[in-house]
Amino acid sequence: MATSPVSLAALGNLTGSQREVAMRRFAVLRPHLEDGVPLARAAAEAGVACRTAQRWAAAYRDRGLAGLVRARRSDAGHRRVPEELRHLVEGLALRRPAPHLTWVHRRVTEVAKDQGWPVPSYSTVYSIVRALDPALVVLAHEGAKRYREVYDLIHRREAEGPNAVWQADHTQLDLWVIAPSGRPVRPWLTVIEDDYSRAIAGYAVNLGAPSALNTALALRQAIWRKPDPAWHICGIPGVFYTDHGSDFTSAHMEQAAAELKIRLVFSLPGQPRGRGKIERLMDTVNTLCLSDLPGYAPRDTKDRAGQARLSLAELDHALGAFFVGTYNQREHGETGHPPQARWEAGAFLPHMPDALEQLDLLLLTVAKPRKIHPDGIHFQSLRYLDPVLAAYVGEDVTIRYDPRDLAEIRVFHQDRYLTRAICPQLAGTTVSLKDITTARNARRRELTGTLKQRTSVVDRLLAVHTTPEPLTRQPPPEPEESRPRLRRYREE
Repeated sequence: MATSPVSLAALGNLTGSQREVAMRRFAVLRPHLEDGVPLARAAAEAGVACRTAQRWAAAYRDRGLAGLVRARRSDAGHRRVPEELRHLVEGLALRRPAPHLTWVHRRVTEVAKDQGWPVPSYSTVYSIVRALDPALVVLAHEGAKRYREVYDLIHRREAEGPNAVWQADHTQLDLWVIAPSGRPVRPWLTVIEDDYSRAIAGYAVNLGAPSALNTALALRQAIWRKPDPAWHICGIPGVFYTDHGSDFTSAHMEQAAAELKIRLVFSLPGQPRGRGKIERLMDTVNTLCLSDLPGYAPRDTKDRAGQARLSLAELDHALGAFFVGTYNQREHGETGHPPQARWEAGAFLPHMPDALEQLDLLLLTVAKPRKIHPDGIHFQSLRYLDPVLAAYVGEDVTIRYDPRDLAEIRVFHQDRYLTRAICPQLAGTTVSLKDITTARNARRRELTGTLKQRTSVVDRLLAVHTTPEPLTRQPPPEPEESRPRLRRYREE
């Protein structure tokens, strides 16, 4: 008698220990079931009581191999302690910080004696604590943030194609480099990753903490065509997904994204949902790229600042070689394809800016509204001049400036580029009085000519529509009265 498919299916649903018990009992019954050996003889040869073998045979005929599993006790999993005592044990064990189990048992013993409950043994208290839900333990001992990271069900964003979604993040590298001042410092890395292909689109390494300008520099490199012919990832992304850092939420980034038609999406503060891809990339950089470089110092090691050998430029070169030559070319464990090959699949044509100068203007300069005064444009307690401004005194304009170089600003009037105004104190040059006088006189002549032209038009049109007054005869002048002559004494 062979086991039925139902029996085999039931066997597959059993645990390892249950399956072992069932197969051991079936071995006792096999001579009787398959070879026709009397059950009493088969039981005797196996050293099993005949009554027990009869019960196993009946259970097998009713439910197959599942009937041979040892029956579970009806009170299994239930401890013979009062419910309130069990709640007391759990409540004490869930206190923060996590108490020692010996302390929990001692306090429970004291309360049990006061309440007249049976005093639980240490093993009973231990089993109650061990049976606590791990998620409940994490929430109680490590807080809601850790609970969300470990147990919250999340929705992972999956991009539909290349450049649909880019992710960006910063990390302080586990490496010491030598700053221009000669002292060792740990640099910061900003990375931009294409969500669909996992390809690195751009990066920036800096000695200072993350800022809006550093992020803009990495985004500029990511969007524009690379000078390295082996690095093909470029284009304007549809969505730029970042954390809620101040550099990502700055007005500068909002203005640039609006001009480039990029939708900014931020994770909730303290809740980096769906950002595991870029965070795993940071771990990969620390372990695979930096571990072979001098000055590498994992977080769990002692201070290795004295081992710093690389400059920031040398580290930048090493990171670029890793991203372009290794990371973008090796098969990704999740997608199963090299990131760059996946980005290029399907003859994808990225959307590009019109010119690099336009991209620089949006990303590397900051826009501010200003007004043109008679002595120029006032900004950051500085004064900016250019002869072109003479024609726009009193007008509201928009200036764009590079935070790294305040020697000059670009001036726009009603979205039209006007000129580059310079700060004489910073630019190392001046706008001469002759240039200002020439521009001022030209502006005055232009306005005077316009005024004369408008006046002539008004006089001409009014003369056409005005009726001439009738001529009237002028009355003759009245005769002058004769004046008395002055008498002189010599005439008398």
